[in-house]
Amino acid sequence: MHTIASPKTSLSLPAGPSLPDRSRRARVEPMSVLALGGGLYEVETDDETTYLVDLEAGRCTCPDHAFRDARCKHVRRVAIEITEGRTPPPGQVAVPCFDCGEPAFIDETRAPTEEPAYCPGHRLRPGDRVRDRETDDELVVVGQSRRPAETVRIDAADTTVAGYPTNRRYSPTVPVVGAIYPHATIDATGPTPESLRVYVFPRTRLEKLRNPLGESNVS
Repeated sequence: MHTIASPKTSLSLPAGPSLPDRSRRARVEPMSVLALGGGLYEVETDDETTYLVDLEAGRCTCPDHAFRDARCKHVRRVAIEITEGRTPPPGQVAVPCFDCGEPAFIDETRAPTEEPAYCPGHRLRPGDRVRDRETDDELVVVGQSRRPAETVRIDAADTTVAGYPTNRRYSPTVPVVGAIYPHATIDATGPTPESLRVYVFPRTRLEKLRNPLGESNVS
């Protein structure tokens, strides 16, 4: 599994009373943290030295912990990054988001081939605007399914979503998403049924678009 580390950087100090030395250094010294799974984390310091942290046991391979039995800056840095959402908690790892490459946290037992991972900014929910990568059309998400594209049939085309000609370059194992075109056709009796038809796509065919002010454009 291709896991990724948090960016190597220093973190801002919180307002209020000054921190103990190890807590202050855990924040101000540039470090990156890589979740390895099993509650283990690799911490790389500014000089590219790496240490292994067992967070649940509170242990680290650095001299400060080995010789002083201290809760060192590396253990503290891992805990800080988890609290601030920069690093996944035990039981999860960080992998690249399919759409943008930013970290997406997934269960460490999940096989990376099951389905692509998405960061919070690219996860879909009903009302989100998306772009069809094949046509550049904009649609609005109305629902998602855990069922893979190879198991969902399109009766009108007598094939599965994965087998549909324009979907064949997308993985057949990714889940499907239902979406509609955003501008319904209105006649004297209201929206016409055809304009409200739900189309089903492999998730990887759709790219999430940023909604204005973070709001849905569905009215």
